[in-house]
Formats: sequence, C-alpha cells, structure tokens
Amino acid sequence: MAGHSQFKNIMHRKGRQDAMRSKLFGKLAREITVSAKMGLPDPDMNPRLRAAIIAARAENMPRDNIDRAIKKALGGDADNYDEIRYEGYGPGGVAMIVEVLTDNRNRAASDVRSSFTKSGGNLAETGAVSFMFDHLGVIEYDAAVASADAMLEAAIEAGADDVVSNDGGHEVYASQDTFREVAKALEAKFGEPRKAALVWKPQNTIAVDDEQGEKLLKLIETLNEHDDVQNVYANFEVSDALMSKMGG
Repeated sequence: MAGHSQFKNIMHRKGRQDAMRSKLFGKLAREITVSAKMGLPDPDMNPRLRAAIIAARAENMPRDNIDRAIKKALGGDADNYDEIRYEGYGPGGVAMIVEVLTDNRNRAASDVRSSFTKSGGNLAETGAVSFMFDHLGVIEYDAAVASADAMLEAAIEAGADDVVSNDGGHEVYASQDTFREVAKALEAKFGEPRKAALVWKPQNTIAVDDEQGEKLLKLIETLNEHDDVQNVYANFEVSDALMSKMGG
C-alpha cells in the first residue's frame, strides 16, 4: 500500500481524537473557504468546492460548519491563504510532497523545513520529486457500493484511466481533465463518493526498513499536525508489523 493511505488509517486509530478532530475540521473549513473564494460558492459549479464538501462530510463535519466556511468566503472577511507545494526527501530517501494552505509563507516554510531536518530528511526545490508522482483525480467508494466488475465497467464507461478494488473499497483514477465528468457520472450511478479529490499518486513505491519507517511515519504525523499542512504524500512501503506498532 502507498504510505499516504496507510498513514490515514493510523491517524484514525490514534488517540487524542477530540483534538485531532478539531484540527481536522479547521483544515477542512479552510479548504472549503479557499475553494468558495476562488470560484463560485455553488458546489455544482465549482468542482474543487464540491470535493472539499465531500471530504468534510466523510469526516462527519456538521453542516453548520460547512455553511459557515462558505459564508466566510462570501463575506469578504476571509483571510488570504497562499497555496504552496513543498517537495523533499524523508528518512530512507523517500520522496515526499507536502501541500500547504497558509496565511504566513515564512512561518510555513520554516516549520516544514525544520520538520524535515529534524527527521534526517531535507527539503528540495519545487519539481525535485513531483515527477515521481502522477497528479490526478481519485474517486473513492466503499466496497459494498458495487462489485469490482461493476465499478470497473462504470468507470471505463465514464472515461476513467484506472480502478483499484479491494476489501477496503474502490479507487477510481482519472486525469485532471476528465476528473469532474468521471466523478459526476459515477455519482449519478452509485451516489456520493466517500472521497473525490486531486491527489499525488506515486508511480512506484520503495520499501523502507522498520527503523527508517518509524522515523518517516513520525515525520508525516508531525507534518499532518501542523495547522497549515493540508496533505502529505510519500512513495514508500513499510512492514505490517510496524504499521501495527505505530497504530497502537
């Protein structure tokens, strides 16, 4: 499994859930506000806003919070956030991409760089590792929504590029150009997905030993706990034993 999805599972199992949920809601609200501010406040006309709302619903964020985040963008009093992508190498030479939404570029850059340095990794120039990832859309459904064959057939018909189905669910991948249409076609057939977003999908993953893997997972956790960090992607695999240990 790719490190990103592995780590998401870890976060759901970890303690401090109330504090983490509050932080998560804050990040989701920030993405909704920025999306609504950049385009139309109507999710049917603004794919990014729709994806942000779907992500919020998937985490059981209250409807009031979602509406408040949209209204904040309309009110004109919303903070101005810069979107920044940091690229670098974590422990074990793992390629990493960190997506940030921040109202203070200097703080974000300093904090992200410090996190990499403390873990034995290093930040690199923009473009240094992104060529090892595909920037594409993913639409995810629970496994119970459809059989693997039915999902594959529907995805191909909708114009998707790839489908990965397993016990954890279905992941449908589409290019940035076709993502919106594929998502709409699948939603018409299967209902609202549990996730629909643009992601950085590693083209290949590298295996790291448990010592490096533990440092790497701690770095990802530190980054994810930062208020400015929206998403972290990495091209690694670790052992199931380490996953169990880190998952508590």
